[in-house]
Amino acid sequence: MKIYTAIIEKCPDTGLYVGYIPGFPGAHSQESTREELMKSLKVTLKEALEFNRQAIAAAGREFGMVR
Repeated sequence: MKIYTAIIEKCPDTGLYVGYIPGFPGAHSQESTREELMKSLKVTLKEALEFNRQAIAAAGREFGMVR
């Protein structure tokens, strides 16, 4: 199992927890509790990883990648 780092802060203006996962564009979220934010970031990361797998597979077919 890989471990990913999430950067989390509590916004002083809204009181919301905001976070993102470095290296994954679009992997960010905001929630009212830290626990909800962690759940949301896990879902977001899972979706980003799946999207990247699909993009890599498509690029491999497009460029005739040899396995």
